[in-house]
Amino acid sequence: MPGTGHEPALPAGGTPTIAAPRTPRRLAALAQALDTVLPTTAPTGETTTPTALMGLSTGIRALDDVLGGLQPGRFYLVAAAPGAGSSLIATAAARTSALDQHQPVLYAASGLTRADIAARIVAAHLPVDYRRLRAGRLTPTEQDDTAALHHHLAQAPLYIDDGTDLTTDAIAESVPDLPGLALVVVDRLQTTEDPRLPLSGPAQITDAAQALAHLARTHELPVLAAVDTDDPQLIAALSLDITITLTRDADQIHATITERDLGPQATLTLHADLGHARITDPATPTTPAPPPAASPHTPAQIPQSPLQAPTSPPPDPTPTESAPTAHTVVPRRPSPRRTAPPPPEGGYANRDYSYFTGMITRAVDEALHDHEGDIAAATEALVKKAVPNAMALFEATRVGGNYEHTVYPETLEFLRKKSKDGADEIWEGRHNWTNTHLMDALQNGTHPPITVNALDTNASFLSAFKTHLPIGALIHDPHGGFDPKRSGIYRLPARPTWHHPDLPDPIGNRREDGPVLLDDATIRLLIRCARLGLCEAPHITECWTSGASEGLLEKFRRVLTEARTSALETDDTVTVEYIKAMYSKFTSTIGESSVNRDIRRPDWMHIIRSQAFANLWYKSHRAHSNGLTVVRVRGTDELHVTGDWRTVFTEGRLTTQMKQKDQYPLPRKSAR
Repeated sequence: MPGTGHEPALPAGGTPTIAAPRTPRRLAALAQALDTVLPTTAPTGETTTPTALMGLSTGIRALDDVLGGLQPGRFYLVAAAPGAGSSLIATAAARTSALDQHQPVLYAASGLTRADIAARIVAAHLPVDYRRLRAGRLTPTEQDDTAALHHHLAQAPLYIDDGTDLTTDAIAESVPDLPGLALVVVDRLQTTEDPRLPLSGPAQITDAAQALAHLARTHELPVLAAVDTDDPQLIAALSLDITITLTRDADQIHATITERDLGPQATLTLHADLGHARITDPATPTTPAPPPAASPHTPAQIPQSPLQAPTSPPPDPTPTESAPTAHTVVPRRPSPRRTAPPPPEGGYANRDYSYFTGMITRAVDEALHDHEGDIAAATEALVKKAVPNAMALFEATRVGGNYEHTVYPETLEFLRKKSKDGADEIWEGRHNWTNTHLMDALQNGTHPPITVNALDTNASFLSAFKTHLPIGALIHDPHGGFDPKRSGIYRLPARPTWHHPDLPDPIGNRREDGPVLLDDATIRLLIRCARLGLCEAPHITECWTSGASEGLLEKFRRVLTEARTSALETDDTVTVEYIKAMYSKFTSTIGESSVNRDIRRPDWMHIIRSQAFANLWYKSHRAHSNGLTVVRVRGTDELHVTGDWRTVFTEGRLTTQMKQKDQYPLPRKSAR
């Protein structure tokens, strides 16, 4: 070195070597690392609310409780012998993230087709019998339900790659093509080598597992893969972040969660609901047990935090029910709850609703007997009993539900009526729309005369029972924003603008200045419209919400739908009118009504009614997208269109069908 008398030797060519610029290592302070491990709490007064899972839900609450969800940067291997359920865990995680949490998911299917994946998702999510679905032998009720579900599933950000040349390189290349990608699922790695499947064979599995673990770390994504073996030597040789090993015993799945360097962490028992192509939580929730220790004594169970709120689906065949928040309050006034016997053993999971439909049949038979077969008198008597009987049926369908909804939360000021016959402050998306652009053209002669078909939606409020309802009391968030796992009331600084001349305004025809209060169903409709490029996304400045479930009324809805379908098939007008009174009066009396003392949920009332308005908007958009001209939209059930509407909608009286009430020309001929 200079000044030392020891100069560095030069290379043979005489030119000194210039060191390449050094790239600093990426270092993280401990504080940053802590943020990824320790959940924080948000002060809300006297108590605190725990944060949600640190990762995405697997769709199985017991598994989420142990894993903390599927966390970014981690690779999860689900290992099981063929038929033991590893692929169903993969499907559950993808389905929950894409359908329930609206997060983009890449589903890499090796050895499976997109039809296999779609069938498993439909069977598990609705649910319907998987074998009948694949064989095309669904019941009429199941066909109605799958038809209603089709639009919802089609909007899910789930992207399936079932190419025969699927490799880990192909998976990695697809990741940048999916903005906001939240989860990668690989189903499945196959131990038996198949020259047509690159992700098969012991050597290829080892390479694939290492590549997928690297993909998770470099892209900060959770990656979950299923492998069709539970060979402990092969699994141990892979040395992966988290391994979930499954063994099946009849309808029970025993899951052992093992973490690299720390060994087995917990053992769970799950339920194999293979009829619906899914794995669920056990019927009776259990605390995860620690792995067996080298001790003759029975190990103690791992205690769970009383504040840990489950966020994944219960083992109920209705759609996902999110957990109530820690703030869900006990009703201020206890509502007398009727005790209903449980449904027939084995019937509930198989969608046997005969016990519940029998409640409707017996009421009709008794009314006809009491009035000596007088149809008009029996119908009138049943309509008078519709409210208490609907509540009894609703409560019967909730027996065994995973969460107890709050029946008498404190009524917030904006949900109170200002007078006996007045309204509260919630703005529903009620339709009273006419295509003025078309009408003007008809009047001035620039558009030829048209024939309008006045269509009617069947049982609109009954279909609207499938909506996201808040489970507990509404909690105020002064910062606003929208969380799809919550539901309630939202404040916007001004009425959103709408400039589409051929479709109705999603929030109706009211015109008022200043802030507006919208319910959950209307907000979700506005968000959908924004995704369709029809308007700006709603700007929510303040909200009052609770953990939400789309399944609170789902079993109630299915029972009424099944009973109504049977009544229509037999031309049973008494039962049809009775069911109509049940679902319509249930909706109208769950707010501030002296007729219904069993529940006081004005937020539910608004959300159900707005869901009916939203469903009609979706039908108008469907008509417009398929080339029909929308002329008028009224209330919850009236859609006037021109064109061959039977190519777009199915004609009939079922809840998924439309019927024509009238046909008239425009412009109207003036009377002479």
